[in-house]
Amino acid sequence: MADAMDPPAFEGVVYQIYPRSFLDTSGDGIGDLAGISAKLDHLVWLGVDALWLSPIYRSPMADFGYDVADHTDVDPVFGTLADADALIAAAHERDLQVWLDYVPNHTSDQHPWFQASRSSRDDPKRDWYVWRDPAPDGGPPNNWRAAFAEAPAWTYDEATDQYYLHQFLPEQPDVNWANPQLREAMLDVLRFWKDRGIDGFRADVVHLIGKDPAYPDDPPEVAGVGRAGHHHLPEATAPHLRAIRETLELPPAAVMVGEINLPDAAQVATYVGEDLLHLAFQFSLIYSPWRAGYWRDIVGYVQREFDAVGAWPTWVLGNHDNSRVASRVGRAGAARAAMVGLVTLRGVPFLYAGDELGLEDAVIPPDRVVDPGGRDGERAPIPWDGSERHGWAGEPWLPWPPVPEIRNAAAQRADEGSMLHLTRRVLALRRAESSLRTGEQEVIDVADDVLAFRRTDDSGTHLVLINFLDEPTDAEVTGDWRIVLASDGAGEGGSYTGRLSPDQAVVLVTANG
Repeated sequence: MADAMDPPAFEGVVYQIYPRSFLDTSGDGIGDLAGISAKLDHLVWLGVDALWLSPIYRSPMADFGYDVADHTDVDPVFGTLADADALIAAAHERDLQVWLDYVPNHTSDQHPWFQASRSSRDDPKRDWYVWRDPAPDGGPPNNWRAAFAEAPAWTYDEATDQYYLHQFLPEQPDVNWANPQLREAMLDVLRFWKDRGIDGFRADVVHLIGKDPAYPDDPPEVAGVGRAGHHHLPEATAPHLRAIRETLELPPAAVMVGEINLPDAAQVATYVGEDLLHLAFQFSLIYSPWRAGYWRDIVGYVQREFDAVGAWPTWVLGNHDNSRVASRVGRAGAARAAMVGLVTLRGVPFLYAGDELGLEDAVIPPDRVVDPGGRDGERAPIPWDGSERHGWAGEPWLPWPPVPEIRNAAAQRADEGSMLHLTRRVLALRRAESSLRTGEQEVIDVADDVLAFRRTDDSGTHLVLINFLDEPTDAEVTGDWRIVLASDGAGEGGSYTGRLSPDQAVVLVTANG
């Protein structure tokens, strides 16, 4: 059983919004801040505690906002800074926190900082980015490869006869956190948005901001793999994370979750701690097959590694970078069971907008592909009702996900058996029961194809069982238990019989509880 520890800096549920795909009110087919403000009551009704906005900054949109050209303004496609202020105020009136994407590793090549940096080797901002001389043969300084581009992570700048580093697109040059002035400027971004009322930040690929100052070649075993090898160095990143944490702790205080896109939870956990990140994503479940054994191993391993550093894990089943959970598991019932697991596991759940509707990836025709990383399917627009444009003012920028006439918010709100209502019910149960929020957790063996775990605190115990099969299975547990929630609604309020229906997840309490 996990040892008791201090509760996390944030113990609620975070709802990720990809603004372009949430709701368009202007008629241009791109979601906007006014559309998010218009749906805040949906989030209150659903029962989440915070909304996280993917980037809304001014940007040329080479990587849809992760190439920032101005950290202190809103891109006109989303609205204005005044619209952001209005959204923050309206959310706070509803007791919703607002979190914002923070992009610390790189900017747009159109950012004034980079325009100055590339203007001359003598420019005061030259060292704000990573510039290196060519290799002896005139090629890139080392063998690092960029994500998406399938090319070197270096671009030659003829005007100054040096290469600049970009671990993503050439339009996204890496900044140099080893430069004190650059670091202070990036901390100023946090101060700017905290002062406007932002409650938290999601830090994009924050583990990449600390690099080996020698910039050595990647070893053969990881050569050619973007963001691997020496692209990140924990001991070089830690001082920057401490500076970030100090900035976040100053009034008005804010929380941060880091995107640490590394495969091992033990690696991820090293970036979290009392003076480091409050929280860090670990994406193990996104990459796991829908099999009980995999989930059992992952949950146990993540729990051990995060407990070892006194940190709380996060759990995520979908986001703007990965295929939707409903598409990955392949069955509507399994997607419902996965939602119950996501919300009841010990840690902070992150819910991707649209997963509460059971949305699947959209099919993107070749002539509609726009993302350099091939992630358009999971970024399809949210359908809000059964009208021709499903509540959107304009024809959306990407095709709709499958069957939007059924999988839309209005239709599912009218159906108490829907995925939307299930999500609302399990969120309400988590909010009502402290054992499901901050209680200890023990993974137990029940059956090969069932994930089972206990959540316990002084208020009582809940037992969660998830059947990963599309057929009934026996899952005997000791004692008398009552079903307080079932992913398919079956048997709620009655005694648990020791048998799970196909794709069924249940939350149990003792029969006299």
